[in-house]
Amino acid sequence: MPGRTLIRMLTFASFVTPSFLGATAWIFLAAPHSGWLNRAWVALTGAPRGFLNIYTLAGAVCVIALYSYPYAFAFVSSALELVPSEMERSAELLGANWLRTTWRITLPLVRPAIIAGALMSFLEAIAEFGTPAFLLIPARQQVITTQLYLFFQYPSRPNLAAAYALPLLAVTVSLFLLQQRLLRRGRFTTVTGKGGVRVPFRLGPWRWPVFAICMAPPIFSLILPYTALLATSLSHAWGRGPVPGNLTFAWYHWALVENQGARRAIAHSVSYAAAAATIATALAVCSAYAVSRRLLPGARILGYLAMAPFVVPGIVLAIGFFAAYARPPLVLYGTAWMLIVAFATRFLPIAYAGSESALRSLDLELENAARTLGSGRLRTFGKITIPLLRRSILANWLMVFIPSLRELSSAVFLFTPATAVITNVIFDLSDEGNFEPLSALGIIMMALTFGLVAVAYRLFGGAVFGQRQRA
Repeated sequence: MPGRTLIRMLTFASFVTPSFLGATAWIFLAAPHSGWLNRAWVALTGAPRGFLNIYTLAGAVCVIALYSYPYAFAFVSSALELVPSEMERSAELLGANWLRTTWRITLPLVRPAIIAGALMSFLEAIAEFGTPAFLLIPARQQVITTQLYLFFQYPSRPNLAAAYALPLLAVTVSLFLLQQRLLRRGRFTTVTGKGGVRVPFRLGPWRWPVFAICMAPPIFSLILPYTALLATSLSHAWGRGPVPGNLTFAWYHWALVENQGARRAIAHSVSYAAAAATIATALAVCSAYAVSRRLLPGARILGYLAMAPFVVPGIVLAIGFFAAYARPPLVLYGTAWMLIVAFATRFLPIAYAGSESALRSLDLELENAARTLGSGRLRTFGKITIPLLRRSILANWLMVFIPSLRELSSAVFLFTPATAVITNVIFDLSDEGNFEPLSALGIIMMALTFGLVAVAYRLFGGAVFGQRQRA
């Protein structure tokens, strides 16, 4: 199929795009009366009204799906990379076409990865806050996460919110354990660690239709939404659309120069994300080293604790932080540390998983040689291990910084006016219906994000997008 690298890059771009920005863009495209697609439909067909309404449960589900599918893509594509081509080629030699071979041979081999990816997408979807908040609260429809948010509105009921969050936590933990069990059991001797030699299918005349199908999710999750966001950010009034006389750069001037609150929020987002990434990466490297080298009794428990935040939805984690640190003896609420520690905790599993994988790949010979020459454990760690992990540490830092920069579900519960970040300002602007400055802030936030992704790609190549690195 043509454009394989392009599909991977666009899928990764969907992964790093926050769903609440996608939801905002789809308001511009599919609002029942003013959405551009609905207005185009009315103009082309003469129908009395458009056929789309994004302010529905179905609309929210579609938007969440557009930004959850990269999780399934990552699991399945990694599994497919490890399937050797011998069985597929044997089926072809016996007369099976590529479609039958895929259905009868390839898909059964990667079924555990498909199920695990589907469960991961479901975990993300059930814990999603941004999209339901942007699309369902205005329609007076609630899901668990938005109801938890409403419990914190005046009059605040944090105890009720904590009790209400427990079923969500139970569901996410159960699904995560099920996913891990499937991944452990779903191993086939035909799927080898070396991945075999991959021989691409020759799709013939089907290659362009397959390419078009693969491009459909990026079109609806990236191309249309970013076009809408950019056009709105350059418009005096988004309802008029990007037409002559409605174009302006005023909203970027507002965000970067004129509005002190927006400038402060951008600075907070960058500084808090950098601090959280530094803390999470340092903790991850130290804990992964302790676990992999068995430095402590019961070190494996430390690894479980480092991965535990992975199964806790961001909104549930925020409620826990509020309950723990809003009152003495340790009061962090109202300070920058509340958000920094929350971000570091929320994304610690990303850094830990990367550090553990990197340490597992290191040969112990250099460390053992240093110890034999009289170097202590701490000196060996600082002089030998850390330099060998430099690339992994930088990659993990970036992978924590990027989601911290765009985190909403934790920030919306834990911020104060003095500690607001860019996602808080975006959320408030959405609540007020000020979509033009919201779009400008969203474009600025994603420009920062994609700039960092470009740096990561420059440093680490196609591995950033999940591509196997060839020897």
